[in-house]
Amino acid sequence: MRTTPPPLRILLLCHSFNSLSQRLFAALRAAGHEVSVELDIADAVTQEAVDLFQPDLLLAPFLKRRIPETIWRRLPCWIIHPGPPGDQGPSALDRAVLAQASQWGVTLLQAEGEFDAGPVWGSALFALRPGASKSSLYRREVAEAAEGLVLAAVQGFAELKQAGVAAEQMAAKAGADRVPGQFRPSLPQAERALDWHKHSTAELLARLNSADGQPGVLDELFGQPCRLWDAHAADAALLQTLPPKPPGTLQGWRDGALLRRTLDGGLWLGQAQRMAEGAPDFKLPCTQLFAAECQTLPELPVALLREPGEWGELRYEELGEPGARVGLLSFEFYNGAMSVRQCRALAAALQQVRQRPTQLLVLLGGQDFFSNGIHLNCIEAASLGLGEAGAGSAADASWANINAMNDVALALITMTERLTVAALRGNAGAGGAFLALAADEVWAHEGVLLNPHYKNMGNLYGSEYWSYLLPQRLGEQGARRLMQQRLPLRAAAALQLGLIERVLPGAAAEFLPRLREHALALAQTYNLAQRIALKQARRAADEAQRPLADYRKEELSRMHRNFYGFDPSYHVARYHFVHKLAHAWTPRHLALHR
Repeated sequence: MRTTPPPLRILLLCHSFNSLSQRLFAALRAAGHEVSVELDIADAVTQEAVDLFQPDLLLAPFLKRRIPETIWRRLPCWIIHPGPPGDQGPSALDRAVLAQASQWGVTLLQAEGEFDAGPVWGSALFALRPGASKSSLYRREVAEAAEGLVLAAVQGFAELKQAGVAAEQMAAKAGADRVPGQFRPSLPQAERALDWHKHSTAELLARLNSADGQPGVLDELFGQPCRLWDAHAADAALLQTLPPKPPGTLQGWRDGALLRRTLDGGLWLGQAQRMAEGAPDFKLPCTQLFAAECQTLPELPVALLREPGEWGELRYEELGEPGARVGLLSFEFYNGAMSVRQCRALAAALQQVRQRPTQLLVLLGGQDFFSNGIHLNCIEAASLGLGEAGAGSAADASWANINAMNDVALALITMTERLTVAALRGNAGAGGAFLALAADEVWAHEGVLLNPHYKNMGNLYGSEYWSYLLPQRLGEQGARRLMQQRLPLRAAAALQLGLIERVLPGAAAEFLPRLREHALALAQTYNLAQRIALKQARRAADEAQRPLADYRKEELSRMHRNFYGFDPSYHVARYHFVHKLAHAWTPRHLALHR
């Protein structure tokens, strides 16, 4: 009779605890394994972690350096490479996006002396979404494939270990073969360079998408050298309404982005970093970075309710029959960060859609993130004189941003004339996780991670009415426990806790069609009117017992200390996050071995 192998001790070694590392950490723990994390700071630190934890296996989801030979020779070490078998080198996914490949893959291989050339424990192929950025593909297709590969390989490894197979024989017993390949170095800027007079819109977009996240593409705006990110094709109908201009010409702005003419169309450019001495060394919305220069260009606003072809951060659509109608509001904010401008735009959109004849409103967030809360880059810019909303300091910018986030949450909590659902296609963190809880129900894709806490950002107390919303779902003690932990939650774990109401299984690409079906079914339920009436009565009773304004006042009094008080922890943590400073040590809530 086959017995279940005992759980493994697995050390995650990663450059940072990024989305893929978090997903694998949570998945492996859910499978029953003991998982500890060490950030790749120095070889000696990694060796110390191995000595302390004594793992059965080392897994490296995201590294920028080689694993020391002293470690991979004595311990099975697995590398997740974002490319098919035989692909070697650090710019695998970059090159696939640049070449506009139709298919790509992920490989799980064993670390050895040659880079990305060890025995292959598993691989998976997937279709590349046309026009998707490297970052988006990494968060969705790569992460989805990597999780499946790792869980299957770990199960096989555990069975071999249970059978007494020696570590040096593991790869051969598992059928892990070496695949011949060719090492390709980092993709240089010269191969991504933008020629606005020669390259088509599709070529320009591929070059920009290949560098999304890091390193961006070197170019210029308003005659000033900069790096660019976050590009979107412009709609032909819009371009026809504008005066014809030579390729490379800037013609207007919208939602923080600049419209630039191409040879055969146009591109919206959302994020930039100026390369001048003394300029911020981090990305910002183009219109914030070049605020004065943008005054010479016209704003090109777009309707909230429109066809999907024209880019804009906010978009609304409706479906269903009268009396059972569903509204869907998406807010595609870069990396899930919500600035004062974006929060105000979303709050205004909520007021606008409130006038529509719908019975259910679904908040879709963005494809890759629902929301990650306040916009730390825009806040940091205030300390350099580039703040939005007239903020004269990072503290002022933080205060304005958290109040704007609260206004969005308040608009959602007080939307009592219909049911509301927050639909998490992508991850949600900090204030973004609590913004989702402001809806009547939270539905999530099974691959979504939630980080419903603020403590990792300098022990922030947090707002967004969490002190009202969280106890309603978890009780007072459950709310306190959740706010003290700092680890990511899988959607399934959040469902089990009672934090969310529904998990939709399947591939990420299947989530939106399934969501529409579930939303239409909810809008057509026989007792919908009674549910809405009950919601109104409950909100009135809650308000009579303790007004929402009291929760907000108490939360903000604590946040005021975080922003303006003597303890600089929040400002230090934000500075490190925005400037991407290397970690000096692994946080103790991750490094269980310490």
